[in-house]
Amino acid sequence: MLTDTFQRLQRHLESQVIGQPELVKQLLIALLADGHILVEGPPGLAKTRAVKVLSDSIEGDFHRIQFTPDLLPSDLTGTDIFRPETGEFTFQAGPIFNSLVLADEINRAPAKVQAAMLEAMAEKQITAGRNTYSLPDLFLVMATQNPIEQEGTYPLPEAQLDRFLLHLSVDYPNEESELDILRLNRGEALGQSNPEPVSISQSDIFSARKEVLSIHMADAIEQYIIRLVMATRQPERYDDQLASWLQMGVSPRATLALDRCARAHAWLSGRDFVTPEDVQVMAYPVLRHRLLLSYEAQAEGIHPNIIVNKLITQVTSA
Repeated sequence: MLTDTFQRLQRHLESQVIGQPELVKQLLIALLADGHILVEGPPGLAKTRAVKVLSDSIEGDFHRIQFTPDLLPSDLTGTDIFRPETGEFTFQAGPIFNSLVLADEINRAPAKVQAAMLEAMAEKQITAGRNTYSLPDLFLVMATQNPIEQEGTYPLPEAQLDRFLLHLSVDYPNEESELDILRLNRGEALGQSNPEPVSISQSDIFSARKEVLSIHMADAIEQYIIRLVMATRQPERYDDQLASWLQMGVSPRATLALDRCARAHAWLSGRDFVTPEDVQVMAYPVLRHRLLLSYEAQAEGIHPNIIVNKLITQVTSA
């Protein structure tokens, strides 16, 4: 069964990316739900390693792009190259034409690069000159942000944040995991790490996506998703404090994302039906980056997780 294959892949990733089980799970959910993931956390927490190990386990190319202030859109998308032998221009594809792309420190690139990235993520295509080129059928972007160093960064616009299916915050591993990381790294340096290989074809991934979309979701669960989304747009119906914290609610993309991700979470858990708990677990990474907080909430230091938690508390699942 495909579920068993993906659960085996999850265990393999967790054995190679130690101390970050949530990152591993959400990366697989993004893959199953056909979306992109934004990861925020300090350097050195295996963000690059996670995508690299995933790319080694599935059929698809991987490329890491380091975003810098002097990056140009053509550095990302590619450009037309003149060939003297033919007297014609031919398109030289850029690093975005890979199945798995790690956009490292994406907020360090200027607006023009962000616009090129927005087209790639939203439309699965890029425009170079007068021509438009399609990206691979399997296309996943994992972008990272460093929450500490904000000097010389360009905050991502709301339109681009909305294109990310999930937003994940990663933190340092615990003491036990840190010891396991030390031993794994030493074993790899000595050539002693031989994990059981896991191989998944693109056809398996596309088949799994169809299974995810076809699992049972009761009408009551669909209504629960709608109520959660509407509560972000009309918070005054539920709580005055919630209304004072929210300047703007989430878009219909959040509804679609919450539906797909709740299904993917249930499927990855080995179930053929969606429960309210699936919706509640996925509400945090799906909604937190789409909420536009008021000045009052920012002044009080209110984290989006607090708002999502309040939404789950106020909105009934039945």
